[in-house]
Amino acid sequence: MKPEVRYNMLRPAQIVERRRACPVAYIPIGTLEWHGAHNPVGADTLQAEGLALMCAERGGGLVFPPLYYGESRLEALMEANAADRDAIAAHMELSPDNFLPDRQPFSATEQALNYHKLLIHILAEVESLGFELGVLVAGHYPLIDHARAAVLQYNQREHVRMLAWAFVDYLLVQERYPNAGDHAAGWETSHVLALHPETVDLSLLPPKGETLVGIGGRMPPQDATATFGQQTFDAAVEIAVKEVHHRLAHPHLYRGHGTSLREGLWRQS
Repeated sequence: MKPEVRYNMLRPAQIVERRRACPVAYIPIGTLEWHGAHNPVGADTLQAEGLALMCAERGGGLVFPPLYYGESRLEALMEANAADRDAIAAHMELSPDNFLPDRQPFSATEQALNYHKLLIHILAEVESLGFELGVLVAGHYPLIDHARAAVLQYNQREHVRMLAWAFVDYLLVQERYPNAGDHAAGWETSHVLALHPETVDLSLLPPKGETLVGIGGRMPPQDATATFGQQTFDAAVEIAVKEVHHRLAHPHLYRGHGTSLREGLWRQS
């Protein structure tokens, strides 16, 4: 039986016990976005949450509730920026004009800054709850840039006690898997199949070779399997847990300007 590692599902004494054993908090971040007709729209965040849960179950620590909201709805979003955004809107029975800048209360720059502040605020909340390492786990790939920016700034705060780090699964394993990372194609669809198979319907995909709406990647989504998804998750978890434990054991190596983004130092140990 897997241990309960979700912070919001535990009583105070249970939280203290797990935090004492491994004072790391994982914060999954993602979005609500088109991931093909065959995947749930929460696919990015579901992947981040699933990965964070595996890390905590195998390497210790706790997982905070996932963040689905707050990211830019004007940039790096399929509904707003994809070349086939009109086709995506048609599938969702929405007007593509819903995602135009004049429909938003904040500009693209304001949205990016608001999200940056939100991530720093979340990290501060995690620190106040007694953790020594806060890890932002990005499911929506563009959010890794926001997460890393927040981590860099957070770690330079005066009197900061907690160290922060951020990662996205495919960047940890891209040397091992040439097809690592995609949008709703074989990589991501395999992940969702491994985590929530009941939410995926591969029968909604056209035959291989026909046009795909809002899907891109080197591995066709028709070839996705839960087995491959779990295999790649396992590879990412193994590396992520090593990164986490090295940071907990050697925080001074990640305190200098820009050094908190260093990865792979555990290999030198």
